Amino acid sequence: MSLGKFMTLAAIAGSAFAQNIVLTNDDGWAVAQIRAQNDALVAAGFNVILSAPAENESGTGSSSETPKVLTEPCEFDTCPTGSPAEGFNASNPRLNYVNAFPVDAVRFGIQTLAPQFFGSTPDFIVSGPNVGNNLGSGVTGSGTVGAACEAALEGFPSAAFSGDTAAQVSFTTLTSSPDSTDTLAARTYATLTTMLTSALLGPAARPVLPSGVTLNVNFPSTSSCPDANSFSFVLTRLVEDSSATDVETCGTDHLPVETTVVREGCFVTVTVLNATSKADVDAVAQGAVLDRLGSGFFTCV
Repeated sequence: MSLGKFMTLAAIAGSAFAQNIVLTNDDGWAVAQIRAQNDALVAAGFNVILSAPAENESGTGSSSETPKVLTEPCEFDTCPTGSPAEGFNASNPRLNYVNAFPVDAVRFGIQTLAPQFFGSTPDFIVSGPNVGNNLGSGVTGSGTVGAACEAALEGFPSAAFSGDTAAQVSFTTLTSSPDSTDTLAARTYATLTTMLTSALLGPAARPVLPSGVTLNVNFPSTSSCPDANSFSFVLTRLVEDSSATDVETCGTDHLPVETTVVREGCFVTVTVLNATSKADVDAVAQGAVLDRLGSGFFTCV
């Protein structure tokens, strides 16, 4: 199926089922990538609440603290010193910051904002896309992955998304520099994230993902992959383990390693993680994700 046709169908599905999504990250509520992602999900028909840290909290893993009144402005001066511990954009109250860690931000989105705006719990949590890849054993320190894991441990399907081409720039660059490398990459990654989210949340029966797992999704550089049509998805594992038996696909029961695949071309890696240990899962959990998306969703490498 072509990407264009898939996205059209996904948008229709998203609108028809009106799924509720909490969007978070670890780079902060005002970076270009999360706002591009918000735009893409809303355009696809999802109900979206953004709940992300007030400032850049990259590398904070699964740290948690009680949100506090701001002693300095939010990132890019998007809220002043003295602002409350949790706040929102005056023109769009669905855009929210939390002055704490990513785990705290996603909790606020799930536990406080979802009942307020959805009248129910969220259907899915999108964490990212992160500024920079989160690969291999390095995922343990990622706040973006930490937020996705927290959501999974609270019982909500989730995925962490990360992109190689990125910079810590304000969301205002999406309109002030629409043709810049960073803006184009943010839009491309947002399209791909929406595609995978739509595929997971299609009309198939629940659960969306097995209990206690999350997905770690990484996008390669856009330097040789200029638009979403350039990319293919590959089911991968986190780290090499010759003794492990993975789900059988592409003629083998050993999945490729995400760090290698994401550097081989225009391949988006999709790894199933244990949300507690942030490690690879067994073949049964991998198989549940493969069955959910269908073998035709993935490319063999």
